[in-house]
Order: sequence, then structure tokens, then C-alpha cells
Amino acid sequence: MATPLIMLATMMAPLLIAGSASYAGWRSIDLRSAGAIGLGLLFVFTGIGHFALTEPMARMLPPWVPARVPLIYLSGLLEFAIAIGFFVPRTRRLAGWVAAAVLVLFFPANVYAAIERVPMGGHAWGPVYLLVRAPLQGAILAWVYWFTIRRPA
Repeated sequence: MATPLIMLATMMAPLLIAGSASYAGWRSIDLRSAGAIGLGLLFVFTGIGHFALTEPMARMLPPWVPARVPLIYLSGLLEFAIAIGFFVPRTRRLAGWVAAAVLVLFFPANVYAAIERVPMGGHAWGPVYLLVRAPLQGAILAWVYWFTIRRPA
């Protein structure tokens, strides 16, 4: 169950550091950039999982899905590409739209894994894990929107 906490901490750390530095009067990056960098770090973290935990992640997909292991590798590469997009200011908005689509499209795999109690992360808890994962997914989507898709006023 540590994974959701690591995900939140990874995503929020740059924003907290930038906000603290700004509050202390030190020069810092703007908060939108810090939020986008946090998303980039989050997608690097989750992308690594696709290569470090390939087999458990493949079990998160229903058996009828063809080529599950190659799909895990491809989705890991996609998450790395999204991360790079968040790190480059010019591509953040596009990366945000792609990330939002990925978060929505990949969520059913989390539901399936929780229902089937796939022994990876919190999924082994069963459907109760979705009480953590669904709000986390919503928070990540909100973060993506706020820091990369939304046009500043």
C-alpha cells in the first residue's frame, strides 16, 4: 500500500519545494512548472514499474488481452514519453492531454486487478483497494489538468 503514498509524494515534492523556496524569499521556479515536474517524476516512477515488475503488471490485464507483456513494455515507454513531455515546457500541454487519456484508459486495469486480487501493490487487498486508487487517480487527473492543460488566467 506504500505505492500510492510514493506516487503522491513524488508528484507533490517539487511543488512543495518550490512553494517553500518562494515563501522563504529564494528564487524558485514557478508553481505550474513545479507541478508539471512533479508529474514528470510520477510518470518516470510508474514507467520504471513497467520494466521492473513486468510479469505482475501483465497479470493486471485480463487473460483475453493479447500480447500482455509487450503491452506492458509499450505502456512503460509511453509513460516515459509523457514524463519527458512534462519536463519540456513547450510540450507540457500536449503531455497533459495524453496523460489524461492514459489515466482514464488504464484505470480499468486497476479495477480488474483489484477484483481479481492480483498480488501486486494494493491490488491484493481486493476491491477495497479501489477506495484508495480511485481518489488517487482523480487527484492525479486534477493535477494534470491544473498544472498542464488549464490555461492560466
